[in-house]
Amino acid sequence: MYWFKNAMIYRLTKTLDWAPDALQQKLASCAYHPCNQSDMSKFGWNAPLRGSELLYFTVGKQILLLAHKEEKILPAHVVKRELENRIHQLEQKENRKLKKTEKQALKEDVISVLLPRAFSKNQQTALWIDGENNLIYVDAASAKRAEEALGLLRKSLGSLPVVPLAFATEPSAVMTNWLKEQNIPAWLTPLEEAELRSTEDKGIIRCKQQALDSDEIFSHLQAGKIVTKLALDWDEHLSFLLAEDGSLKRLKFADMIREKNDDILKEDFAQRFDADFVLMSGELSKLTENLLDTFGGEKQRL
Repeated sequence: MYWFKNAMIYRLTKTLDWAPDALQQKLASCAYHPCNQSDMSKFGWNAPLRGSELLYFTVGKQILLLAHKEEKILPAHVVKRELENRIHQLEQKENRKLKKTEKQALKEDVISVLLPRAFSKNQQTALWIDGENNLIYVDAASAKRAEEALGLLRKSLGSLPVVPLAFATEPSAVMTNWLKEQNIPAWLTPLEEAELRSTEDKGIIRCKQQALDSDEIFSHLQAGKIVTKLALDWDEHLSFLLAEDGSLKRLKFADMIREKNDDILKEDFAQRFDADFVLMSGELSKLTENLLDTFGGEKQRL
């Protein structure tokens, strides 16, 4: 089971039809296939459930997708060294300087020769579509990686009307107030990590293993710094780093949560996968609901 390590959350602005047969057909048009000898990269959908031919996994209105990216690793210095050797040999042989277009053609030839020997880097990005609440969660630590996965889904479906989930009150303002006034909600426990930023000179202070109710932190807040990241524990169910854009990073589900389905035999892989997905999606859904309540609901878009 792909327990999310991060969560970038997006709001679907229109209700889409997630009918299984149509979804499988659309995803299949962008299925992942390994790189052949001449490919630099491949990006497509893989089956989330091991051994299944379905490119999605679903329980009720909850859908799990898995985007797979393969990139050939061809270090620039290796290409440069081989290219320089070839240019030198050819210029010596023909007793002239090669033109820019000739060097470019040689470079393309060098890459095509080296590609079959290059190593592959594989990266998987999980997407959870919450059809109940019209939200999409992407397990990505950066907006770029999340947008890449959403772009693949958009290409598969033909359209994907989504916007980042935005809170009515800016998370940085709320987190700053939490530490300044020491009034963090009872269901959240601050951990000893935060990032503070100056609004004037863009100076950044990163704290780790630091008591956040200390005089030192308080003096920074009094001086006008705002909290842009804050490590929190949610009701002893999971810990995470809340960022100013509302994204959740370094999600870590508590052992008592991850072990809830330990009574399912390891041989029943599909059943355990199903149960873990229900468990994880349920926890993240409740956390999102709590955060929306705390941040004054969802920001109204014009």
